[in-house]
Amino acid sequence: MTTTPTATREDSLQSRLPDPVQFFPEEVAALAGAMLKATRNGSIPQTTISLVQLRAEQIVGSTYHTIRQTGELRKAGETEERITAVATWRDAPYFTDAERVALELVEAVLTANPSGERVPDELYARAAAQYDEKALWTLTIAIGQICFFIPVALIARPIPGEAPGKNYRK
Repeated sequence: MTTTPTATREDSLQSRLPDPVQFFPEEVAALAGAMLKATRNGSIPQTTISLVQLRAEQIVGSTYHTIRQTGELRKAGETEERITAVATWRDAPYFTDAERVALELVEAVLTANPSGERVPDELYARAAAQYDEKALWTLTIAIGQICFFIPVALIARPIPGEAPGKNYRK
């Protein structure tokens, strides 16, 4: 008796929408390029930006971006301990004070605070103690960059683990 293999979840994964580049090629390239250039200006270590973006992706539940960002961190030589501990950074011994305040800042931006403003003066003061004005703007743009791409991941649902351009249905 021959059995036919059943499709696994991975075999059936497909995005909801096609690659947006086919509709907006210049806009996607310009936007992605400008944000990437702004976040790679050297005022903040790329590792910090990646850790902050990973935390944002975890908060909103974006599997696509979480897998993509952890892969990028591994390629950059980050340890499994640091990558895994991003979700529990407050209790983990693996992060610098500057990384901690950056992670706290992204959590403040993405987490509703029913009792007050999301980024209180005290948090801003701690961030300003770690980063100069250019670095604070870079961090702000890095948070904005991932916030731009979060709806793309949640609505279009690109295929986790696939390379850009190959992660959407045809």
